[in-house]
Amino acid sequence: QVQLVESGGGLVQAGGSLRLSCAASGRTFSNYAMGWFRQAPGKEREFVVAISWSGRSTNYADSVKGRFTISRDNAKNTVYLQMNSLKPEDTAVYYCAARYQLSEYVPREYEYWGQGTQVTVSS
Repeated sequence: QVQLVESGGGLVQAGGSLRLSCAASGRTFSNYAMGWFRQAPGKEREFVVAISWSGRSTNYADSVKGRFTISRDNAKNTVYLQMNSLKPEDTAVYYCAARYQLSEYVPREYEYWGQGTQVTVSS
């Protein structure tokens, strides 16, 4: 089992920035691809971005390209999501996810999920 705990959410004005963190435990972190998803009220959960086990490969949703950056620190068992130029439509609960994946393939389907952290962007 992999346990994931997100942090860093909050309330920010449009145009502002936030950095989310996701701390992993329970398994060898560097064996897992990591992803971020989000779910807005009344909407389905959607893919945001993911990163391979090595950090060399990433995959972004079109809606966040150029504004969000994913990174990971395998020594700290943590994945980060830097969110810049935030928009009200970015408001959602953000979830961290993990999938056992040793290749550079960056998946969009995941096995383990965190509890989520709320991000609210005011206009």
